[in-house]
Amino acid sequence: MVKNIFEIDVKVKCIENGTTQAQIAKDIHTSKEYVNKVIKKQEGIVNRTYVQILEALGYDIELVYVKRTED
Repeated sequence: MVKNIFEIDVKVKCIENGTTQAQIAKDIHTSKEYVNKVIKKQEGIVNRTYVQILEALGYDIELVYVKRTED
């Protein structure tokens, strides 16, 4: 099972970074509607077979977000 709620994760990161989903869409050259659709789609962000493999091994998945630093 994937433990993250991607929609909330992205909204929190947007607040932390002072940006909007519309700005993200512009930055990655896509529509804000598509960004919203991807964020709201809980299933499919992480490959289903990968989730099933880890579940069979007795694991859940929890993504951790690490802020990149400039080198």
